[in-house]
Amino acid sequence: MTAVANVAALDCGSLSTRLLVADAEGVTLERMMRVTGLGRGVDRAGRLSPEAVDRVLEVLGGYRAVMDAHGVEAVAMVGTSALRDAADRDSFRERAAAVVGAELELLDGGTEALLSFRGATAELAAEQGPFLVVDIGGGSTELATGPVPFVARSLDVGCVRLTERHLGSGPPSAAELARARSWVRDLLAGLEGQLPVPGGAATLVGLAGTVSALACYAQGLTRYDRRLVHHYRLARTAVVDALGRLAALPAAERAGLPGVEAARAPFIVGGALVLDEVMAWAGFEECLVSEADILDGLVMRLLERGAGS
Repeated sequence: MTAVANVAALDCGSLSTRLLVADAEGVTLERMMRVTGLGRGVDRAGRLSPEAVDRVLEVLGGYRAVMDAHGVEAVAMVGTSALRDAADRDSFRERAAAVVGAELELLDGGTEALLSFRGATAELAAEQGPFLVVDIGGGSTELATGPVPFVARSLDVGCVRLTERHLGSGPPSAAELARARSWVRDLLAGLEGQLPVPGGAATLVGLAGTVSALACYAQGLTRYDRRLVHHYRLARTAVVDALGRLAALPAAERAGLPGVEAARAPFIVGGALVLDEVMAWAGFEECLVSEADILDGLVMRLLERGAGS
């Protein structure tokens, strides 16, 4: 059996590029996130913008230096919705692999949901389940229930895609919000009979930047504090309140409010709308916020593979 050294997981998402470095026991050594906007414009153009690609590659170069400083020996790097949709994804994958020194695995929606579910529920007690995990990304939203039976579905709606299609960067009109809601509701209605909800899950677990930002906003946190965000119980009333207040402002005025960094400001309304609709569809009045997610699932998979080699 080969000893497992420090490992790292990288997620090249539609809105952010993230890194998790862990030791051989799975203990977090470093967790980093940069909003890079890889998925901006992909829904319309079907291609990655050169500027977004350059931003992501620059961030990956910085992450490579962090991994080297921690003596990382095993790396898992993945891409999700933006790369699934982009015709020029192979070029990006080659360039990212050259920077990081590891291949980029393009995840399908089901695998993405499974890894997110594993990471999000690993710390939770079995009696809190069954779980419904919702991962709101930039281009897609993954829904997974379990642990037994485990069922996952991926919807082609995320905070970036929804904003670009229906909301724009200014305060959305009532008609724009209504069209956005109708789209999300139709997608959720299409899951009827495919997921054992509503009523089949005891705990709704919410992942990703939108959910974390709303947890910060609800608590008035001007600086991110993982201790106050991880496993915070976010009420649907707080989501509705944030959605109404933020939708009344142009993106420039949302930036700097609690939990809303400048690069996320244009998309926070779209993300909040998706979360509100998922909570209504599944019948939950609160969401357990998890800062453990797909990165943690990837680290678990790396360590299992290393332990079995």
